[in-house]
Amino acid sequence: LESSFLTQPWASVCFGESTFLAKACFRDTGYILLISDLSSVWYESADAKAVEQRSKELNKRLTVQVSSFLHRLRNLMCPLLAGQPDTATAFSCHHTASGLSLHVKSELSGLPFYWDFYCHPAPVEMVSHHLVRPLIRMSLALQYKVQELTSLLLQKDAEIEDYRESGAALSRDRLRTEPFQEEAFQQNFVTEVRSGAT
Repeated sequence: LESSFLTQPWASVCFGESTFLAKACFRDTGYILLISDLSSVWYESADAKAVEQRSKELNKRLTVQVSSFLHRLRNLMCPLLAGQPDTATAFSCHHTASGLSLHVKSELSGLPFYWDFYCHPAPVEMVSHHLVRPLIRMSLALQYKVQELTSLLLQKDAEIEDYRESGAALSRDRLRTEPFQEEAFQQNFVTEVRSGAT
């Protein structure tokens, strides 16, 4: 479950007017959910025994195997994380003294189905492992790609200038481009990143 969870992508989800980043992994042995509003990070990890106990408390009229509960939870959460939530399912989110509570209301076998994810503040190592380190690696990879593309654009501009000096002319003026301004691009990029962060 842990190794599978690490490979799960983050997704943007909305609960009411609040937007979160979330990732989850469901197996027959339990589930792990990680959710963040980019100020705090919460998580819940529940094994089959914990799922069985909570299902009895929340769904007294339902008598199904634990694996069926986990399968149902996966079928409710995965479309939500994929940006295609089931319209027959209601999600609500509440801040609690101990963390974050995510309430799910749906149906199973024609009966009401309820579930509560009780998420607690994630430990520093989990935040680092699943959020900080992947973001830093992605940031470094993007910086490298930007450097590559910047170098390529400058080479293309030099090539075009060489053609012009040799007497070449464009057959269609609309194809003309302005020389790439590296410094202006970097300043605009930093400004956009900062405005996006706020």
